[in-house]
Amino acid sequence: MVASSATGPVAANASGAAGAVTPVVAVADVTSLASLAPPPVREEDRVSGDHLTVTVRHAGSRADGTFELYCHPGGGSHPDVGSACRAVDRNTRWGRDAFAPAPDGGVCTMRYGGPATAHVTGRWAGRPVDATYDRSNGCRIERWNRLVPLLPDLRPAAR
Repeated sequence: MVASSATGPVAANASGAAGAVTPVVAVADVTSLASLAPPPVREEDRVSGDHLTVTVRHAGSRADGTFELYCHPGGGSHPDVGSACRAVDRNTRWGRDAFAPAPDGGVCTMRYGGPATAHVTGRWAGRPVDATYDRSNGCRIERWNRLVPLLPDLRPAAR
């Protein structure tokens, strides 16, 4: 039986005599403790906010290149950081991928928007992004235009 006193726990034996309790310390196996440690932090988890890398090709010398974009807070080498972040924010909806491809089997106009292509990678809203864009038909042109100015505005100038 164990009881407590002003000096700490004491044990009473069957005859009622009290004696000090010897503490027992359990030592865990070091290898089992390692399995309880959290996983190492991945580099992509260290970046705070949203980060995209945009590579544009065949859109013309003024628009071609690779640009970095940071949002929340804004920064990077993109030529219009604020508007590009707002364009992606505008297309971000809970449960929907802002960078999803045009649906298969959709009815698209057979117009050609030019040879421009874009590749967007990074993280947005906590999710990985790896999306490609082109302007080979009406659906893909509309998908591209939704993200202007993240992607360059290649629409014909208004007359």
